[in-house]
Amino acid sequence: MYLDRFIVQNYRNLANIDTKFDPNVNIFIGKNAQGKTNLLEAIYFLALTRSHRTSSDRELIAFDKEFANIMGRIHKSQVNLDLRILITKKGKKVWINRVEQAKLSKYVGQLNAILFSPEDLDLIKGAPALRRRFMDQEFGQVNAEYLYFASKYRQVLLQKNNYLKQLSRGQAKDEVFLDVLSDQLSGIAAEIIFRRFKFLEYLSHAASDAYEHISLASEKLAIAYHPSVASIEVDDDTETIYQKILENFKKTKQMEIKKGTTLSGPHRDDIEFKLDGKNAHLYASQGQQRSIALSVKLAEIQLVHHLTDEYPLLLLDDVMSELDHGRQSALLDYIHGKTQTFITTTDLEGISWEIIKQPKVYHIKSGKISLEEES
Repeated sequence: MYLDRFIVQNYRNLANIDTKFDPNVNIFIGKNAQGKTNLLEAIYFLALTRSHRTSSDRELIAFDKEFANIMGRIHKSQVNLDLRILITKKGKKVWINRVEQAKLSKYVGQLNAILFSPEDLDLIKGAPALRRRFMDQEFGQVNAEYLYFASKYRQVLLQKNNYLKQLSRGQAKDEVFLDVLSDQLSGIAAEIIFRRFKFLEYLSHAASDAYEHISLASEKLAIAYHPSVASIEVDDDTETIYQKILENFKKTKQMEIKKGTTLSGPHRDDIEFKLDGKNAHLYASQGQQRSIALSVKLAEIQLVHHLTDEYPLLLLDDVMSELDHGRQSALLDYIHGKTQTFITTTDLEGISWEIIKQPKVYHIKSGKISLEEES
């Protein structure tokens, strides 16, 4: 899978870009605040219909403009696709081969992209919310069912929390309706948790292999899923998970009413990264944590390939300078010949390119892009 022609209009400071990318490695050089990250963000948005930097699509539209437009020509092993996203202040619309799609879920998954930025180091040492968002974003783009259930869960969770607030304030008294919402939420939560277990099992194996490759270390990396309902186990089927969540809701019902919020479920779950069985958040060095974060991203590439038979795009946003020579070489060796890769950097000094031959180099300045030989 690779992105060929790419058109961007009025996206942040990218006023009008129409360019073609190399199927292998594309490098974008420029000083800070010139548009390098905006370009990778636009590619990521074309794949997932959302930004990794903001939840407000309006922020993506250039100042004084009414819309932003992103278009891409995608080459896959079995089919070529023209993708388009139009962002307006009223919302966004998506097209596949010039046919507008009624639902975003029909669009997401046509193009897969894995993004790695310095902020991803927080995946190991940051708050659980970051790791939950990681699961929802990455699993959602490769599995339409997961995307559907995650979206449905957010809707019902909001409805239940709003009703819990009403009960806690004495504005409502019908607990039967609360039981109905808890039952609905339990069923949807079971579908999400079941899939998280399966995807993380594969991701753990792939990340362990990647960690061994890039760190040349003897430690064994593993990823463990921790449901907020402690009785749920890795081998449980969806019906068993549903029953355990529902039973837990019954036990915590009065506490939830008192606090006005749902106390357990996928929105409270977490994942743990372990080196030789020890929590990497607590015991791993900064170098080990960087290797883990990088290994997880490389494992995502393998997961996407495993589920779709296509390698995703890899977007490396200013991370090469964060890695020492050995990790850089291991990364480039690992992805060589597999993925179309986009790399942003302020300069090429200190970066080991001996593995990659003839990358396509662009310069970005004030939101404008030019090939190196043209600059």
